Amino acid sequence: MVSSERPSFLDLSLKELLDAVPARTPAPGGGAVAAIAVSLAAGLVAMAARFAADEWERRAEVVGRAEELRARVEPLADADAEAYGAFMAERSEATVERIVAIPFEIAEVAAEVAELAALVAAEGNPSVSGDAAAGGDLAAASASIGARLVALNAAGDARVAEANGYADRAAASARRAEKLDD
Repeated sequence: MVSSERPSFLDLSLKELLDAVPARTPAPGGGAVAAIAVSLAAGLVAMAARFAADEWERRAEVVGRAEELRARVEPLADADAEAYGAFMAERSEATVERIVAIPFEIAEVAAEVAELAALVAAEGNPSVSGDAAAGGDLAAASASIGARLVALNAAGDARVAEANGYADRAAASARRAEKLDD
């Protein structure tokens, strides 16, 4: 349980989560959905890497890193919703910091997932390169969302440029993975 008001998004059935997104509630919003999408992207990358040839020396490393990133980003869905709720209740320096730090981290993780997707698409099993590319696309979209949320909530903060850099890296990686998928 995340709070007395709602369970963790991770504990909902897929149908419950899909129904929660369009509901007239502030959460899950863009940040929470982006975190979930990055988790799915990392899962696709890990799956595609697992299908790589036994001879691919980086397979275990890539699978392990994708799983680490998935575990890191999953709780950010709930953290983002909680941070936004706290911000709506009290607009303070601390609550603003949370609604900036969480999407910043989502963008950071998404950029690395997209880079792994490009690597798997280039060096992994060509039969699942489309799955790796799909992971790259999801990660790139999520990095863009994270960067946008940082910019909306932290105008003038140095993290805006850094988050935009993560989004640019993720987009470039997704394009590389897509070209390898052709």
